[in-house]
Amino acid sequence: MSKKFDLLVFDWDGTLADSASVIVLSIQGAARDMGLTEPSNDEARHVIGLGLSEAIEYLFPDLPLQKLRLLTDRYRYHYLAHDQEISLYEGIIEIIKTLHAENFLLAVATGKSRAGLNRSFVSSGLGDYFHASRCADETFSKPHPAMLLELMSEFGVKTERTLMIGDTSHDLQMAINARVPGLGVTYGAHPREKLESLVPLACIENVMKLRSWLNTNI
Repeated sequence: MSKKFDLLVFDWDGTLADSASVIVLSIQGAARDMGLTEPSNDEARHVIGLGLSEAIEYLFPDLPLQKLRLLTDRYRYHYLAHDQEISLYEGIIEIIKTLHAENFLLAVATGKSRAGLNRSFVSSGLGDYFHASRCADETFSKPHPAMLLELMSEFGVKTERTLMIGDTSHDLQMAINARVPGLGVTYGAHPREKLESLVPLACIENVMKLRSWLNTNI
């Protein structure tokens, strides 16, 4: 059977890696360190997927630049203290290896920094299976379409032959902005209703069903 897609672009945090709770706790810990009101779990989960600077500025819009930088440093301190505890969702390795063996072009579009993604590539063992990646500190943050536009340009793949897979509204809005089909997964940071409002091809509730959907629909 012919493929429907050539390029599959995955978000990292909350889609491949079970990291949402660590991100939330790191944001809250950083706020505590600075004597600021801690964002609620829902507020902190909302910014997952954005670049770190954009996320911090969204949550603390009235902070002066110097304090925003200090807060960002405190976030990194808390996150790095737990970085090695983060694992991929069970079954993700098999999905990525299978897609790679089937000759799909695989990429990552993430709100992580380049240094952070490189650490995750090494610790997860998945780095060799992705053909390209884009990070928030080297291009525009989601939901700007730049990450997807750059990846499609790199491989010469058309919008209709590209699929964005992510767990947040930022991922799916980026796909809309790039005119790319989107697939939502609801086991990560954002609730199903938020993803469904952006009309993805489907909303998938666990990794096993993600594997089944990909087997059937790409």
